[in-house]
Amino acid sequence: MPFKLSTTVFASFIISTLLLLFSYPLLTPPLKSSPPPKPHCNLFTGKWVIDPTHKPIYGPNCPFHRNGWNCIRNKRTQMGKINSWKWKPFGCELGRIDPVGFLGFMRGKRIGFVGDSLNENFVVGLLCVLWKGDGGGRKWKRKGAWRGGFFPRFNVTVGYHRAVLLAKYEFQSNQSDHNGLKAFNRVDVDIPAADWADITDFYDVLVFNTGHWWNLDKFPKEKPLVFYEGGHPIIPPLGILDGLKVVLANMVSHIENRVPRNTLKLWRLQSPRHFFGGDWNQNGSCLFDSPLEEAQLDFWFDPSNNGVNKEARQINNLIQEAVRGTNIGLLNLTHLSEYRADAHPAIWLGKQDAVAIWGQDCMHWCLPGVPDTWVDILTELIRRHFAGG
Repeated sequence: MPFKLSTTVFASFIISTLLLLFSYPLLTPPLKSSPPPKPHCNLFTGKWVIDPTHKPIYGPNCPFHRNGWNCIRNKRTQMGKINSWKWKPFGCELGRIDPVGFLGFMRGKRIGFVGDSLNENFVVGLLCVLWKGDGGGRKWKRKGAWRGGFFPRFNVTVGYHRAVLLAKYEFQSNQSDHNGLKAFNRVDVDIPAADWADITDFYDVLVFNTGHWWNLDKFPKEKPLVFYEGGHPIIPPLGILDGLKVVLANMVSHIENRVPRNTLKLWRLQSPRHFFGGDWNQNGSCLFDSPLEEAQLDFWFDPSNNGVNKEARQINNLIQEAVRGTNIGLLNLTHLSEYRADAHPAIWLGKQDAVAIWGQDCMHWCLPGVPDTWVDILTELIRRHFAGG
């Protein structure tokens, strides 16, 4: 005889099942959703902190060194202390580059720098760091590069193209008088310098700068910059900073039109100078043993104070205006570098009588030194770009 479930038992079963189903969400913890991705913090704002474990990645024997910046070999004092300062952004940690890991990440790619000797300072630091990831790295000077390196294990190329004004310029003398001038430097504001005109599609990353040559020390009134556009002198003649504005507008336009969109394009803002007591040719000095305090920075660098180190912020304003609304990112290394009055070659230049001839070097940086922090920031931005982060 088949088993028959009584009406009472069946009803109890149905009620129990329904109660269990409705109470399940209360009895089990809710599934945790993935936390929203943490936004990237601003790597350019922070503070310098002493970290005794913070040591240079490379030393004085890097084959890419430039003598005047090789401060360990030149026996600059306090190099241990200079390199124990670590940049700590507010709200996050700035990791140090892993040379092998970065080279592997960039396999088959090329990184180019265009600009003046402060970009060269930057490049030398990057080359020395990457050399620790590929000891077979060798010097590379193709495509018009002033200096560079090739790392064969990873097929990675780094090149520096010297173009101090970015635009084409040439010294002209024995010409018919130009507004009473027998010699001047012609700047074609709408023509990029030949050193980089043909490399716009060669590199996967391009870092531009200009600024340190836009002054009367480099181009005195007897041999000034005279600006041309479309092959003709600009009338009325432009002063140096007004000429820089026009050059920036034209070079930014050229970069946007000629450099492929998938190339990471960065403009490095100015590297600050730290001359104290006068300019480079007025016995200016930078024999400091610690970074500046934040409260000192405006006194040193605010253009309204008309000090000898005002150019960085002054020119940054022009650059920021020129790249606004474009696909060129800003590599704003100025603020973090303003603190580091202690980290220049100063009198340790590696050549006899160099100080007597040129004065102290309070513009370029010791290597290893501050540019290695620039490298950490740049390589993190490159990683974010190509990883889609």
